[in-house]
Amino acid sequence: MPASTKNKGAKFSLDTLSNQDYKSIAQKHEPKRSTLKNCAFAFLIGGGICLLGQAIQQGFMAWFDMSVKEAAGPTGAVLIIISVILTSIGVYDKIAQIAGAGTAVPVTGFANSMCSAALEHKSEGYVLGVGANMFKLAGSVIVFGTVAAFFVGLVYAILGLQGVHHP
Repeated sequence: MPASTKNKGAKFSLDTLSNQDYKSIAQKHEPKRSTLKNCAFAFLIGGGICLLGQAIQQGFMAWFDMSVKEAAGPTGAVLIIISVILTSIGVYDKIAQIAGAGTAVPVTGFANSMCSAALEHKSEGYVLGVGANMFKLAGSVIVFGTVAAFFVGLVYAILGLQGVHHP
């Protein structure tokens, strides 16, 4: 590609374009975003995912006579399976384009990130492709969760709560 844009009719050279000029040109071509609309979609779709999770949990409690604690694990597993299936057929990413952070916060967003990485690198093989690359994005979430759990446990130990919930 030539260093200047003479054939496009532009009045600048890429060699002499400053960072500030580039940013102003990029801002002109950037699509406008409605923050209120994006927040509303994130809230509604993220809330819908959580509502689905609550409905699944209530189903486990009603149909299999489980307690809230017993139904929590299978509920998370079902949400993860749904997310992986929707990611595999390309639907979850379309929902995420509309909902933004609403799909990233629940456990389904974590499953989507791992499944997406696995699908992207499956052509490189199961060990060096899927296994090595699946945790690139999810690894930081796992580390953060582990470190946060350590510090919460430390606070509980210092305060003498020993994991007992006091109402």
